[in-house]
Amino acid sequence: METWQVVLLGLIEGLTEYLPVSSTAHLLLTEKLLGVSSTGRTFEVLIQLGAILALLTVYSGKLWRLAVDFPHDARTRRFVFAVLIAFLPAVVIGAGAHKFIKDYLFESPLIICASLIIGGVILLLVDRMRYQPLYADVMNIPPLKALIIGFAQCLAMIPGVSRSGSTIVSAMLLGADKRTAAEFSFFLAMPTMTGAFAYDLYKNWSILTPDDVSHIVLGFIAAFITGAIVVRYMLDFISRRGLAFFGWWRLLVGGIGLGALLVLH
Repeated sequence: METWQVVLLGLIEGLTEYLPVSSTAHLLLTEKLLGVSSTGRTFEVLIQLGAILALLTVYSGKLWRLAVDFPHDARTRRFVFAVLIAFLPAVVIGAGAHKFIKDYLFESPLIICASLIIGGVILLLVDRMRYQPLYADVMNIPPLKALIIGFAQCLAMIPGVSRSGSTIVSAMLLGADKRTAAEFSFFLAMPTMTGAFAYDLYKNWSILTPDDVSHIVLGFIAAFITGAIVVRYMLDFISRRGLAFFGWWRLLVGGIGLGALLVLH
């Protein structure tokens, strides 16, 4: 890949990782458009480290507060437990399906585009839903409902579904308001994305070349910059505007992708 292509992909990763539009789908479709790919499809996973660190940086104050309160506050301990239990399904299913995901799902533009479109329709329907939220504070989401959200997150192993989209929608359907659902998605992203990064690096570090490493570092920096911007403003945007914009965006990107597949075979 050329340097400008690496930077572009890193910017796309940071911009889309925490939005319910599927960063993986945007990366893979952009790579198809550019005619490039990475060794073992590691670049697409490992540059997520930039988005992870962006989230940790923006949320450093809240994470510090959780660490301080954890030893003596039962509510804090229950919340941390809820996040960890929501993370467990991704550990089991992700490790078992890793090869299938990378070898088959990552290589199917048809699946990616169809998932974008289906997910877009779901976002539009959920955004129009009228309900009385049960949870307006992320700390109040019960562990059992967190576990259900964790299983819903695993749907995002299909590129195009969106990790943030599946967790936000499932949290809303379980009673969280839009802002709380998005914030729980943020917290769940921390162990999930860190785990995905560590596991993919463990599986593929031996095949990485010096060029691969330099590309990952550059993509990481670009993803960190744009990821920090998105994290700072996403909660307020979803609280005010809802999910409709992201639903229409998914329909547009998925529709263009399907059109390109039909025309270019």
